[in-house]
Amino acid sequence: MKRIRKKHSTGFKARVALAAIKGDRMIAELASEFGVHPNQIYSWQKQLLDGAASVFEGSASAERAINEA
Repeated sequence: MKRIRKKHSTGFKARVALAAIKGDRMIAELASEFGVHPNQIYSWQKQLLDGAASVFEGSASAERAINEA
């Protein structure tokens, strides 16, 4: 029998990763609650932390463009 892969929304991934970063519950508890494998939570947590700096990059480049004008 062939397994069907679940496709999680970006909002779901962010919610799970933020819950993991919070640290008030163990990864195993979160995995059980959200129905995903613990390794997947670690992966989403790493992606969120690695990409967090890019949230602030957009505003800095827009500010530079305004100052140059």
